[in-house]
Amino acid sequence: MSVVGIDTGFELGAARSGPDEISRRLEAMPATGHVWQLVVLLSLGGCFEIYDLFLTGYIAPGLARSGLLSTTTQAFFGFSGIGAFVAATFAGLFVGTFFLGFLADRFGRRAIFTYALLGYTAASVIMACQTSSGGLLFWRFLAGIGIGVEVITIDAYITELVPSRMRGRAFAVNQAIMFIAVPIVAFLAWWLVPLAPYDVEGWRWVVLIGAAASMIVWVLRLFLPESPLWLARHGRTEEAFRVLATLEARGGAAAPGPAATLAWPTTQTARQTGFGDLFRPPYVSLVVLFMVFNLCQAFGFYGFANWVPTLLVEKGITVTKSLQYSFIVAFAYPISPLLAASFADKFERRWIIAGACIAIIVFGMAFAQLTEPALLIVCGVLLTACNTTMSYAYHAYQTEVFPTQIRAQASGLVYSMSRLSATFSGFIVAYMLKEAGVTGVFGLITAAMLIVVIAMALFGPDVRGKALDTV
Repeated sequence: MSVVGIDTGFELGAARSGPDEISRRLEAMPATGHVWQLVVLLSLGGCFEIYDLFLTGYIAPGLARSGLLSTTTQAFFGFSGIGAFVAATFAGLFVGTFFLGFLADRFGRRAIFTYALLGYTAASVIMACQTSSGGLLFWRFLAGIGIGVEVITIDAYITELVPSRMRGRAFAVNQAIMFIAVPIVAFLAWWLVPLAPYDVEGWRWVVLIGAAASMIVWVLRLFLPESPLWLARHGRTEEAFRVLATLEARGGAAAPGPAATLAWPTTQTARQTGFGDLFRPPYVSLVVLFMVFNLCQAFGFYGFANWVPTLLVEKGITVTKSLQYSFIVAFAYPISPLLAASFADKFERRWIIAGACIAIIVFGMAFAQLTEPALLIVCGVLLTACNTTMSYAYHAYQTEVFPTQIRAQASGLVYSMSRLSATFSGFIVAYMLKEAGVTGVFGLITAAMLIVVIAMALFGPDVRGKALDTV
């Protein structure tokens, strides 16, 4: 009986408007356990991306202790310091998001999700074997390219598998699961960085453990379907309806009610959208807005996240203690998005982002002034909670505003600005730390967050309750 139902649905759907019909049916799907299962699987794959990204800050004290890199440098663009390691990471991320975002649009979400992860895992293994600062920075740069491709692929993937009414919660859960990697890498760094098991420096163990664990992606990919909307927008309509029918069969019959009240694009208009359209109305204003946003938000997020242990050391706390405190603060990463899921779809994304940035300013300046360890930890937890709230909101926001055919490339284009910003923020934070201390670092973060608040409040589009390709 179920087979007949699936075939009939496929034939009727294929005879209708193709991509538009698929978009309607995806929008009408209930938030079943199967839909959440797909979100969880994608998020587990993203755990390794977050692990690799966040180890930048947590192994920094170990890199300094080993003599490969120094905490600060005499020259602004010093390639012998921790700032250069941060810069190499984000320079690779910039290349991956700006130049290679088209890969997921051309070859599919599922394939690039798999191979981007394997690529940066291989680069990380080689990086862990380096004995010179040049080799370390080069392979970190290559690993960053793979991370950049992976992060925008996951964002596009999730956006196209869940209906709009649960997209905020889906990204909040996605971030919560991926950020489980942060306390894990923080714990491993706290435990291993001060040591040298089997005469191998602890920071190398931290890198290699993450690389070995990432092989789980080969198992995860077996349970992930290709995005039916991506298939349909690339002319593979029959395959798209087969995937969609399977999703509907596993999730139960979809009620058409929620989708009926939404406005839908015409298939002809959607098919004519290309990358060049991003630089013409109506998309050019969105591109400019999110470029400015990403240039600034990176200072708030990575100016703190990548420098927590180092900032604590600069406040007079020992390396071991700074890693211990950072480990405690890291628990806020997976917990905060779960708490934010309670309001993720109740407010417009732009107001969630603006509110989080205001809180980052408040708690950041408090962190700069405090010296008591307990208060530093509390401020660090609150700062992290605000950063992760901003993070889940903008990851959803900057993918759902762009059309399906170029979603990964468009979000990669604007997201690359945060990678570019973070590339130079490594040098800028190191310079500010040397010249003005921790207070100067958070003064810089405050200025960046104020720009974000103003941009979102004045120019952010409303997306709540709108289907894909209609924003």
